[in-house]
Amino acid sequence: MTWDWWLTYLLTTTLLSLSPGSGAINTMSTGISHGYRGAVASIAGLQVGLATHIVLVGIGLGALFAHSLLAFEILKWLGVAYLIWLGIQQWRSAGSLSLDVAGAALLSRRRLFQRAVFVNLTNPKSIVFLAALFPQFVLPHQPQASQYLVLGVTTLAVDIIVMIGYATLATRLAHWLKGPRQLRRLNRAFGSLFIMVGALLASAK
Repeated sequence: MTWDWWLTYLLTTTLLSLSPGSGAINTMSTGISHGYRGAVASIAGLQVGLATHIVLVGIGLGALFAHSLLAFEILKWLGVAYLIWLGIQQWRSAGSLSLDVAGAALLSRRRLFQRAVFVNLTNPKSIVFLAALFPQFVLPHQPQASQYLVLGVTTLAVDIIVMIGYATLATRLAHWLKGPRQLRRLNRAFGSLFIMVGALLASAK
């Protein structure tokens, strides 16, 4: 893989990571409600889900989801149900922050990590998109495993940097939020976004 070819992919995956989606919404809502450390746990979970998709594409299962309507629909509706459930939970959240809660921090971060993993795992558009994107940057006459490794590591590194940016923005916004009424409105806004993304996913073909 030449540097020009890699830089083209770097630009492509950066633009895609910057586009708002369920991962960005999850990172920002977590950063505001649980602080930077909670957001880091969430970002780690998102990367585990994304890495799983990259591995599946690398071993050829991405083609299955791209061509099997049943497999795509099952994963899609799991994702829709989970995002809507997250939205409802966010709507029902109390108007409070847990930035300095130390007692339940470990359990809280574990749950945030698990939630983020599931957010990315149940997004069929991600695996189908990777299955369509990767072959365009893989040279067939060169060893493919190393090329997939380069593309996968690049994708994860870019997504981590972008999500850290979203988390930093969210935690800075949290310091401007005071009072349960503002926080309740914010939780409902993020809850609505989760439900909206779920509805958009439901229309995916």
